[in-house]
Amino acid sequence: MKKILIVEDMTLLRDTLTNTVNGQEDMRVIGVTSDAAEALDLCRKLEPDLALIDVVTEGKCSGIAAASEIRRELPDVKIVIMTAMPEITFIDAARKAGAHSFVYKNSDSRHLLHVIRSTLSGNGIFPCAGDDILSKARFSDAEMAIIRLVCQGKSRSEMAAALSLSESRIKQLVTGILNKTGFENILKFSVYAVAHGFIVPDDSKH
Repeated sequence: MKKILIVEDMTLLRDTLTNTVNGQEDMRVIGVTSDAAEALDLCRKLEPDLALIDVVTEGKCSGIAAASEIRRELPDVKIVIMTAMPEITFIDAARKAGAHSFVYKNSDSRHLLHVIRSTLSGNGIFPCAGDDILSKARFSDAEMAIIRLVCQGKSRSEMAAALSLSESRIKQLVTGILNKTGFENILKFSVYAVAHGFIVPDDSKH
């Protein structure tokens, strides 16, 4: 019997996830929390085989940061990150944090259970990149920082100040982004990125 920890701040979803897992013969929920800041302590105490963690939980705590902490201290615990927002950076951040798999909350229970079982058996599952230009593009960390600031409505001088870069360097980075995406200006690109859910200007959103 595999032991599952659920880290999710939406009560209805948390209950649904719990019922789904507990309805299986090969796994059961041994603990739940609405706060990612509690995830590591619960893993220490309960020793789950897998933790299902939301990207952002109660108090704006980062599930990805919690995943990184768990992986450093308890490498045997499998991590599945979940979110409702299809932002392009979440998947990459989850990978960098050491998460084994990634799943969207709008997935049906069959897919969720498949991800959990596959992860427990040692196979990581991440959403496949689609045909969208943003999925095809490979942005550097500096370019992603620029994109986020542009989507927040920052001017070139404000971006330079925020990133401790010269305005000429900001211009170079913007040019690189436009070359990769085919947009004629960064404003049009930012509108597209936000409209398609690949960038979430407010990081507190799920």
